[in-house]
Formats: sequence, structure tokens, C-alpha cells
Amino acid sequence: MFVGVSQKGWLLLILFKMGVKKKKEMQVTALTICHQDLETLRSLADVEGKNLASLLLHCVQLTDGVSQIHYVKQIVPLLEKADKNGACDPTIRSCLDILAGIYLSLSVKNPLKKVLASSLDGLPEFFLTEAIQSFTSRLQEELNTTHLYSYRKVTDNISSCMENFDLGRAGVNNLLKNVLHFLQKSLIEISEENRKFAGNHIVQTQLMNDLLVGTRVSVMLVQKIQDFQRIHLKTSGSPTWQSMCGLLSIFTKFLSDDDLLQTIQSTSGLAVILFIKAMFHPPEKIPDLISSLLLRSVDCTSIPDWFLNCCRSLCCTDVSQSTLLFLCQGTLTMLDWQNGNMGLSGEALLLNIVHVLFTLSSQIKESTLELFLSRILASWTNSAIHVLESSSPSLKDSLNGNSSVVGRLLEYVYTHWEHPLDALRHQTKIIFRNILQMHQLTKEKSDSEASGLATDRFICDLTESLLRLEWHVKGKYACLGCLVDYIGIGHILALAKTIPSQILEVMGDQSLVPYASDLLETMFRNHKSHLKSQAVDSTWIDEWHETWVSPLLFILCEGNLDQKSYVIDYYLPKLLNCSPESLSYMVKILQTSADAKTGSYNSRGALGALMACLRTARAHGHLQSATDAWRNLVSSARIKQGLIHQHCQVRIDTLGLLCESNRSTEIVSMEEMQWIQFFITYNLNSQSPGVRQQICSLLKKLFCRIQESSQVLYKLEQSRSKHESDNELPKQHPSVSLQQYKNFMSSICNRLFEALFPGSSYPTRFSALTILGSIAEVFPVPEGQVQTVYQLSHDIDVGRFQTLMECFTSTFEEVKILAFDLLMKLPKTVVQFQDSEKLQGLFQAALELSSSTKPYDCVTASYLLNFLIWQDALPSSLSASLQTQQAACGDGDKSAIVVERNTLMVIKCLLENLEEEVSQAENSLLQAAASFPLYGRVHCITGALQRLSLNSLRLVSEWRPVVEKLLLMSYRLSAVVSPVIQSSSPEGLIPMDTDSESASRLQTILSEIQPRDTNDYFTQAKILKERDSFDLEDLNASVPNIGASAEIKGKERKTCDVTAQMVLVCCWRSMKEVALLLGTLCQLLPMQSMPESSNGLLTVEQVKEIGDYFKQHLLQSRHRGAFELAYTGFVKLTEILNRCPSVSLQKLPEQWLWDVLEEIKCSDPSSKLCATRRSAGIPFYIQALLASEPKKGKMDLLKITMKELITLAGPTDDSRSTVSQVHALNILRALFRDTRLGENIIPYVADGAKAAILGFTSPVWAVRNSSTLLFSTLITRIFGVKRGKDELSKKNRMTGSEFFSRFPELYPFLLQQLEAVANSVDSDTGELNRHPSMFLLLLVLGRLYPSPMDGTYSALSMAPFIPFIMRCGRSPVYRSREMAARALVPFVMVDEIPATIRTLLAKLPNCTDQCFRQNHIHGTLLQVFHLLQACTDSKYRLNAYFQQLLADVAVCTRAKLWLAERSVSSLTV
Repeated sequence: MFVGVSQKGWLLLILFKMGVKKKKEMQVTALTICHQDLETLRSLADVEGKNLASLLLHCVQLTDGVSQIHYVKQIVPLLEKADKNGACDPTIRSCLDILAGIYLSLSVKNPLKKVLASSLDGLPEFFLTEAIQSFTSRLQEELNTTHLYSYRKVTDNISSCMENFDLGRAGVNNLLKNVLHFLQKSLIEISEENRKFAGNHIVQTQLMNDLLVGTRVSVMLVQKIQDFQRIHLKTSGSPTWQSMCGLLSIFTKFLSDDDLLQTIQSTSGLAVILFIKAMFHPPEKIPDLISSLLLRSVDCTSIPDWFLNCCRSLCCTDVSQSTLLFLCQGTLTMLDWQNGNMGLSGEALLLNIVHVLFTLSSQIKESTLELFLSRILASWTNSAIHVLESSSPSLKDSLNGNSSVVGRLLEYVYTHWEHPLDALRHQTKIIFRNILQMHQLTKEKSDSEASGLATDRFICDLTESLLRLEWHVKGKYACLGCLVDYIGIGHILALAKTIPSQILEVMGDQSLVPYASDLLETMFRNHKSHLKSQAVDSTWIDEWHETWVSPLLFILCEGNLDQKSYVIDYYLPKLLNCSPESLSYMVKILQTSADAKTGSYNSRGALGALMACLRTARAHGHLQSATDAWRNLVSSARIKQGLIHQHCQVRIDTLGLLCESNRSTEIVSMEEMQWIQFFITYNLNSQSPGVRQQICSLLKKLFCRIQESSQVLYKLEQSRSKHESDNELPKQHPSVSLQQYKNFMSSICNRLFEALFPGSSYPTRFSALTILGSIAEVFPVPEGQVQTVYQLSHDIDVGRFQTLMECFTSTFEEVKILAFDLLMKLPKTVVQFQDSEKLQGLFQAALELSSSTKPYDCVTASYLLNFLIWQDALPSSLSASLQTQQAACGDGDKSAIVVERNTLMVIKCLLENLEEEVSQAENSLLQAAASFPLYGRVHCITGALQRLSLNSLRLVSEWRPVVEKLLLMSYRLSAVVSPVIQSSSPEGLIPMDTDSESASRLQTILSEIQPRDTNDYFTQAKILKERDSFDLEDLNASVPNIGASAEIKGKERKTCDVTAQMVLVCCWRSMKEVALLLGTLCQLLPMQSMPESSNGLLTVEQVKEIGDYFKQHLLQSRHRGAFELAYTGFVKLTEILNRCPSVSLQKLPEQWLWDVLEEIKCSDPSSKLCATRRSAGIPFYIQALLASEPKKGKMDLLKITMKELITLAGPTDDSRSTVSQVHALNILRALFRDTRLGENIIPYVADGAKAAILGFTSPVWAVRNSSTLLFSTLITRIFGVKRGKDELSKKNRMTGSEFFSRFPELYPFLLQQLEAVANSVDSDTGELNRHPSMFLLLLVLGRLYPSPMDGTYSALSMAPFIPFIMRCGRSPVYRSREMAARALVPFVMVDEIPATIRTLLAKLPNCTDQCFRQNHIHGTLLQVFHLLQACTDSKYRLNAYFQQLLADVAVCTRAKLWLAERSVSSLTV
């Protein structure tokens, strides 16, 4: 904000801003009526046009929905006048009937529907009866519909009537019997239709959404009809009762149908409980009935027959997990838990529900069901809170902090607060907060206050346990935040005074920063409120500063780079928002420190901290004026010092201080502009990409400020003449500021263009072009009356245009992209070519570059051609064909037509050149590789297509033959290069040697290692001469001529060698470009819905051919670069197929998947599938097919494929299936690495781990190798990506209870495998026996760690592992002994550490023993050492406890000291 602007001036500013911002126009579909109703309105309309019929007639004749809204709003006032006459004439009655029809004809999302409902609800009471009758009549007509695909519209209308529409609700109530019958009929028919279309997921998605809406409307109907049970369910044989029973049967069926969407099952669970609640009598027995359903103990003799008939599947003992889960959800949602209305039976039901949920939590592993379970548990805690507010003492005893239920809830929180799903982690926070509230409700009133809770034993133990946890545990932060909200920060600070510093220390880890900053904010806000409430003066702020600000300043001055950055970005803004007055305190301290510590290249120092604080304060509005900031807080010299500081972040923060503001219209001062110019002079050449991005981003913010504040200045300039005597107006005339802006922007552009000199570095060019692009974007060409302070085009002359064009020659593609984008932002008058010869020269240069042997040249050609396409004139070589077709163009958008036609002409030209070159390559691939690599032309074609909007083409008839020709040419080109790519050894097929001896030697080698794919490229060594005279005769004929060739080498022509690398680059890049072209065509081109349709370019057969092409090359290519990029194109194709309305195309991915799985399983020796190179493109092929499967569905393809692959990956005795096993292991590795599969792949992690560990014991090296790679991927998938140098860092570990709760299947497997390893690790005969899977087992177990939160509620005890891990410590391999010692720690409970240490020490040999092994002794001592270290590091107990433990260890160790004194040479290793 600039100083001295009057209130009137700011009012003008506000009005101006309201005017310049384009208000988003509301799109409203106009209402229409049938011809009969229209004729009725015409017959009833009066001559004056003042009655209701005339109003409606005028309304329906409009085509603008927004205008119609105004007419609809006039209905009520007009009827209020008619009401005074006291008569409801036939005209009004007919109009009300038409209005009801209009309402039901409108779509549910049309704003007119809500406006009309509001108007009808406001009708005078005199007309309500007629309106309800009309509405009932029209709704009855709707309910009589028999067309299945019209059911959704009727259902939506019923829903709309029930939502805030009294008239509609009355109509539904009148037709309740019919509505229920319609819902029953529609759900049955839609369900049957859905079953018929199994496999067509597009149609099924629509039908399942219809089922979901129908179920929700049924629930809404029962909930919103008042006194539903009393009025409508008196007679069990009534039609209403029969419909209710029918609906209950349908919902029970839906609930148990796993083929439906889980949202339908979930909603059906709500409906089942609601209908039972409405129909079952007496209501007092409902809790007992539902308890018996959940516990699967229904007594069929004691329940009504109607219930047994409707819910028979729920009364069985084999109810599925999902059914039980959604029944629990329905019970918690639909029953009334308030004020203990259900009595003791309700309390018993509440406890039964939670026990069922605990059982399900140990069984459910599907991610979506896990998420449902967490939400339902959170819902259960909410219900428990409602019940506890007026519950019996026994329930309070069952739900207090020390109860088993709360213990199990805490166990759930501890094992899931690190879950990969964010939504699930959020639910654990809700559960923990509700646990505290539940415990509070179980206490006496005097103990439930915050002060009483702080001293409560349960709360104290919980707090201490949380504080003992490592800070890398994310769940710790949320739980501590909940505790602070309940008991205040005082108690926590008393236990851990340095907790602010501890939390700030972990803020160097990006993954923990959001959690840490949120916790700190909760704490310092709570502390501030607490201190203010107790203080009598302002001295409390000193204590607050000491606690929260002083640690912050220390980090800003002394912390590491990442830590400072995250603290500034996350913590500092929150602190200043809480206490803006703390800024002056911080600046005062930092100013003093900055005099002594200005910082260096590696350190920001106090100056950097000062700039960071000021920048943050200004960006968040805590510095009211830039001028005040410089004058009062920091000097101009310090600003300049910061702008050229050695540390890049100090420069960035100082620039941010100048550019950022919380108000986009704040005027930029002259001093600020001078500083910006000073900064740009020295900082364009920054070598850090991150710094360059920040500089460009900040300068763009500054340009936005200049643009928006200039609009304010223009407005003030216009109004200044009216305020000549107003002293509050700015002292400087607005025109002066505007001129300063123009001069500043011109000087910036001059400096940037100067930096684009020939030979300038990449960083300089990147920065200059990015900033120029921002200027062109922020200061667009003015339209209408909008004024702009600066236009970049005014400062661009011929020389600068040439400078931008020369940027296309850069070897860096980013520079080409930036230059192209900048040229596209400039007006056509600036970049339009007038010289046709120059245009012709550029076009010919682009064509030559597109066939260059240098790969980056074709990129230059692509951008150059794309730029030329936007020119109105084409080169003379193409002008003839352009003119012949211009006449057929017709009128329309000339610019779009020109671009499309130019693109078509350029692609035709490139295609003709490509066709000629492919023909030559079919004769000699070597000549093509050396002279005209084929990939450049294809790259340019793809680039041209990507810039064109292919879904709105106007020259469709001309594009079709071009697209067909493109496809055929792609296949021809691929056929030329594929033999090299599909070779067993594509990297060295063409010999590089020019002498006959080497050629003969290579001939011998090639005959020995002849690949499976035979062709003449692989069996003959070629020697290539100069480009225009390639010798393509057989090797036997060419070898004698080598000497002669060497003789004339200096006289006639130079011999040209074609290296293996040249041929390979030509081939794999060609395959890459073909794959990307085909993928682009599939993704961008409209597809013909019918063979004879004229609205698409790709036919169904062409799409199938493209799919077959990708299939062949992904499954047969050996070169990684080729199949990785073919995968990119194939992904685009599969995504399109899954969204395609054609059923035959939808089925293609599934069919391809079954075909390749069958080929993998059969292990045919003649198969061309590559068993080496990690199965080459096969994993990519399957990955693309599975990753494109719709995520909202059941993921059936993934489930079936994973079962097949895990079966194949398992150990087998059949040697013929080894290849299949290797393929399966490699494919599993790719799928577990694919992030797009997300949590859907997690249920198969345990089986994958089993396959990897068992595969490691295979005698076949290929199986062991693939198993090792799979195991490595699974470790990353389970424990996360490595985030530290320490291999066993706790950032990549989890507690034992969390691990086995997420993967319970691994518990018996690991135990069994560990037992086998332990039994073979050390034989009595002294033989060395290394079990191959020991390393993998100990690697997994070693990544677990103990937690003070580990409870005793888990059924998976760690104790059985302990003796086997101890025995693994006897391994003759040192690394295995060390890993066994690390793995032992998480399996020993805290209280058992002393006893375990004593047991281990007792196993050491006595001095009287004759036979013992050194490995045994070393392994035992290592285990003792790691147990002691864990006890020390984790701080489980007080010092007195630890000292007692040390004393006991010392006593036991003293008896074994003779081992240290004995000569090692006399011991048996």
C-alpha cells in the first residue's frame, strides 16, 4: 500500500478491481416444455400479457437460462396479487400443472431447478393444495416410466423432491407406495442389466452409479418421511410393507455382492440397518438382533419370518468380512446413540461392534477395506463418546484408559499411524483424540478438568511413552498435538523443557517438516494463551520468546541448509502470524549478530537469517510498507550486501524481500527498482537450477505487481483532476510512476537481450529467456480499453528477433522450448516473415536438420518447423499445393485454418522425404545410419501433431489419407530397424574394423555367437565406404578389396566407417520415435465410433494394428532404450482403450494380457520372449496393461494376474518351468515398483516376499538373480525409499508389531524359514553350512525395531523368534553374526532385556569347558552389546534402572573374563 491515498481513491481502486476481473459467467441450460404444454400456455395467455400463463410463455420462449431465472422469480409476486382476488381459476391451475412438469424435466444440477423449487415453496397458502395435486399427478406419470435408462432421471427427481422442497416432499408422501414400488423395480432391473454387461466397464460404471443413487434415495426416503413406521407399516401385508421387504432383500443381496462397487456395499449396509430399525418390532430388541448378526449367532427360531426371508444370507455363519464391516458401519450410523436411548442392550452392542472391528482389523488387508475400517473405528469412538455422556458405570469401566478396549484402540493407532495412506493416518489421529475424550468422560467431574487430566496416571504414562518415541515417527506429532489440546503445554514442557529445540532439529527431514511445524504451532499457540491468561503485565512475552523464538534464531543462524529452508518456509510464517510483534525482537537480535557474522559461501550467517525473517514478514503482511521496512528495520547497504552475498539463499531471500508482498497492487518504489537492476546484473548466470527457478519466479511476482499497480495508477491519474486540493493524494504524480515503470522494464529487457549473445552459457540463456517469457505473459497485448504500462514487442527489433531465432541452435532443449514459447507469445506483427526467400531458407534448413546424424539437430528442426507453421506464408516449394486447396476452405477462423493447413502440408512434405529414405534404408540400413537417420523426420511429425488440436480438425477428409500413410510408413520403418533391436545382442552387431584381418576374425566370432534372430546384418561383417558408394557385397567379395581401398584412400575418396554405435542409435531412436508417434496418434486423434462415420480419423482396425505392433516390439525387443520408449506409447494406447465406448476395443487389453500370460506359462522353447535382460520388455508390457485398468473398479485384472504370477514365481521341481519362474519374478518386480498401482499392490507383498526368499535357494543362477532383485524392490516397497546414508536408519524401519500387523502371513513363514536356517547354521561336526536365505531373513528382521508403544494385545508374539535368531549368531560369516545381533533387539520386550542378557552371558563357555567355538562367543557378545545399546538409546527406564542393569551385567561378565585372557590361537573358530 502506498502512503497517502484517500478513502475515495481506494474506493475507486476497489471498484476498478471489481471491474477488470472478468466474472465467470454462469452457464444455465434453458428450460423447455412439450408442444402440448406450449399450446396450452398460448391459449391461456391474456392480451395484456400480465397473467401467469403469459409470464410462463415469455419465459419458455427465451433461450438464455439466466434470463429465465428472473422470470421464474416473478411467479410468487404475481400469484400473491391473484390471491387477493380469492379465486383459483383454471388458468392458474393449468399453469401450476405445467410448472410441476417443468420442475421434473430439469436436470438435477440445473440452477433453474433450485430456483423453481424455492418459488414453488413460496406459493400463497391458497394455491398449495392445487400445486400439490398437480405435482402428485406429474410425479405419478414419471413413476410409470418403463425405460430402464430413464430410471436415473426419475430417481434424481425423487431425491430433489426430498431435499429442502416441501411441495415435492408432500407429493412423494402422497405417492409413497408407488415410489417404493418404483425403487424396488428399478433396482432389480438395473442390477440385472449390470450383470448382462459384465466386462464392459464403461456401461457398468454408469449402471452401478444408478444403483448407488437408487440405494441412497431409498435411505433418504425412510429417513425424511415423518413417522414412517407409525403411518405406513401398520399392516404387514400392505403394499408398502411388501415393497419394504423387497427393498430390504435387494440391499442384503447388494451387501454380500463383491462384484459391486464398495460404495454400493457400504450404502447398502446403511440401508439394511435403517430398514430393520423401521420395520422390526419391538424396537427395544433391535440392539440384541444386530448383535447376533454381527457375532454370527442368530437364533432363527426367535426372529420373524419376514426378517429371515429378507436377510437369510446375513443369518449364516459364513458372512464375508466386507459384509460384517459395512453392517458395523450401518449400525453406528443409523442407530440413535445419543443419551443412552438404547439402554444396556445398546451398550452391549457398542462393545460387540468394537470387538468385531478388532477381529476384522487383523484379517483385512485390502487397502480400500482398511480405509473403511479406520473410518468405522473412528465413527465407533464418536458413538462411544455419545453413549458415555449418560452411560452405566460398567461401560465407563470398560472404556476407561486402562481398559482392554482402549488398549486395543491404542495398539491400532500405533500400528497404523505410519500407514502409507494419508486418509488412514488421519483417522488414527481422530481415534487418538477421541480416546482422550472417552477417558475424560469416564472420570469424575473434578478429575476431568485440564489440570486433573494432567496428573491422571493414564495420561501421564501416555505422555511419557510418546515423548520416549523417536522423532522420526510421524504419528507422534499428531498425538502430542492432541495431548496439548487436552492437557495444555505446561505439563509437557515440565517433562521435556527442550522439546521446541528437539522438534526444530528434525525439520531438516522434508518428510517430517509438515508434522513438526503443525505440532509446534499447536504448542506455541497454547503456551501463549496460557501465559496471557495468567500474566498481569506484558512480561510474559519474554518467557514465550525464550521458549519458542530463541531456538528458531539459533537454527536460522547455525542450522544446516535444509533445516533452515524448511524452518523458514513452514515454521516462521506460523510464528509471525501468531505473534507479529515478535518481528522487532527478532530483527533487533539479528541486526546485532549480523555485524559480527555476515556469513560465507557455506553459511547464511545472521544476515541471511535477517533477510529470511523480513521476507517472510513482508510476504505475510506484517510489514505494512516497503519504505518503512528499509528505513526502520534494515539499511540500504544491508540490502545490497544481501543481493550479492556469497550464499545463494541469502540472495534469494533478499530478492524475495523486494519482490513479494501480500498485496499484489503495492506500488514498486524507485529504490526497489534500482536494487532489482543491481541484482540482475550479477545473478543471471547462477549454476544452480533451483536458484534459477526461484529467481525467475520472484521476478515474475514483481512484474505482476508492476502490472496490477499500474492499473491503479492509471485509475488515479484519471481521477486526479477531481482531487487537486486533496492533500491525501500521493505527492508523486501517477504519470511519473508510470514512466518509471516503463523505463525500468525497458532497461530490464535490454539487459536480458544483452545476455543472449552468441556463446553465452546455458544458465544465462535459461534465466534470460524465462524472465522474458514472464514479461511477455504478464504484459499482454492490450485488448479493448485496458491499458498496459509496457509491451515487450515494442522493444524487439530485427536484431533481437534474430537473437531469439538463434536460440534454436542451442544444444539444450530447454533453451529451444523457452525461445519457441516466447516467440509464440509475441504478436504476429513482430514475428511474421515478409521475406519469402528467408522463409524458404529456414524451411530448407529445418528439412536438412531433420535428417542430421546428430540427435539434437532433429529437435531443433522440430521447433523451427512448428514456428514456421504459424506463419501465414509457406515456402514456395509448398505454395502451389496450398493455393489449390485454399479455395475449398471457405470462411471461418482464418488463423486456425491456416495453422491446420500448414501443419498438414509440412507433415506431407516430411512424409514424402521419409518414404524415400525408408526405401533406401530397406536396401541398406548401414547407409541410412551413416547418412540420413530416419528418426529425425518422425520426431518432427510427432512435434507438429502435438501442437495441433486434433479433436477439432476442419480438414478431416484430407487428414485421413495422411494418417493412414503415417501408420503404414511407421510399420515399414519399424520393420527395417527391428531386426537390430530384437537381436540377442543389439549393442555390437556391425564391426568397426577396416582391415581384412580384423574383419575375418569378427566373421569367426559372429558365426560362433550367431543370434537366434537370423538376418544378414548379423552374419556378415560389413565395411562401409564413402556415402555415395556403399559396398554391399558379401564379405567374401569385400575382404580382398580392402587393400585396394586402402591404396586409393588418399587419391580418390575417404573410407567411411559405420560403427555399431551408429547403427544402434539409428535403430533404437527410430523405434522410440515410431512408438511416440503411434502413442500420440492414439491419444490425440478422434476415433471413428462406426466404420462409416465421418467424425474420426482412426478406425477400429487401425487401433488394433497399433496394439499388435506394440505387443510385438515390447515382447521381442532386447534394447532397453527401445522397449522403454515403446512402453510410453503403449501406455497412451491402453489408457485410450479403457475409455473407449467400443466393447471390442475395451476387451483388447484383457485379451493381450491372457495371451502373454499363457505364453509365459507354456515355456515353449521356440518362444521369442527374452529370458535374459531381466525379461526385457515383458514386464513393461504387463505393467502398461495393468496400470491402465480403472482404479475405481475392482481391479480384477490385477488380482488375477498377481495370483498367476505368484504361482509361477514359486519354487518348482520341473526344470522346464525355470524360464517361466524367471519371467514371473521379473514381472513382479516391475509391478511392485509401479507407483500407479498404489496400495492395490500391497496385499500381494507378503506372497512376493515368500517367492523371493524361496527363489534365493534355487540352484539356478537366473532364478536367484531375479529373486534378489525382487527382494530389493520389496524392501523398498515395505520400508520406504532410503532417506539416509545409514543402511539401518530408523527412517527406513518399522516396529515389529506394525510389520506383522500389516503382513501377518509373513509371521509363520519367517518363523519357519528362520528355524530351518538356525538348524543348519552350525553343525556338531564342524562343517561349514551356509544357508542361502539367512541373509535375506536377517535383513528383514534387522529392519524392525522395538517401540515403547508395543503392547500385549497382539496375537503375534515375538518370543518364538528369539532362540532361532540367537542361534543364527553362531554363523561362521561375520556379517551374518552382526545382522543376527541387530535383528534380536526388536524381538525382546523391554522388561525381558535383563533376563535375556543374563541368559546370553550364561551361554558363554566356562574355563573348565574343553570344546567351544570363537564364532559362538563373538556372536553372543555382539547380541549382548546391541541389547545394551538399544536399552541406552531408547531411554526406556530411569537412570537407576539402567545402573542396576549394568551392575547385573558386570557380575555375569566378571565370571567370563578368562575368555579375554585366553590365547585366541588355541580356540576353535
